[in-house]
Amino acid sequence: MEQEIDKHIFLEKLITGCKKGNVIQQELLYKHFYGYSLSICRLYTYSNDDAVSILNDSFLKVFSSIQKKGYNDTVPFKNWLRRILINTAIDNIRKNSKHYYQLEIEEVEDLIPDENSIDNLNVEDILKLLDQLPEMHRLVFNLYEIQGFSHLEISVKLVISESTSRVFLTRAKKKLRVLFNKNF
Repeated sequence: MEQEIDKHIFLEKLITGCKKGNVIQQELLYKHFYGYSLSICRLYTYSNDDAVSILNDSFLKVFSSIQKKGYNDTVPFKNWLRRILINTAIDNIRKNSKHYYQLEIEEVEDLIPDENSIDNLNVEDILKLLDQLPEMHRLVFNLYEIQGFSHLEISVKLVISESTSRVFLTRAKKKLRVLFNKNF
């Protein structure tokens, strides 16, 4: 319990310093949330370099927002940061995407995967599978399955219909099954 209070006080001091434009406090906040932020950004990109780029863009927005409006502490900072990370990743995808709806679906075989092989997957294996999905399918899969957004929320965020969101999710899952069966 005491450790929680210490973390909260530490975070409050960092945010206060960031409000004042203190570069050292900004650096400490960046380093404190780097691993968490990178793990979220990596879900929306195909490389670590792109993830770091999104992370850096996100923190520029965080620091700018903290200084201009101040951080509203009615929302936990980590949740606020997560929202900025996801929105920046989506903006990056929109800016760089040329073919949202392109998809190559292979026939899905009715193979039953060995449960042990699923249990033995590590983060790198999962990222390799996700990296093989078309961009919009990966984006919808991440927002729905990993971040917990509803199809309505996804449709609003990505400016697509709810049914399109459902189709992208279904196709992503089909493609992941095929890729899993091929690779594992």
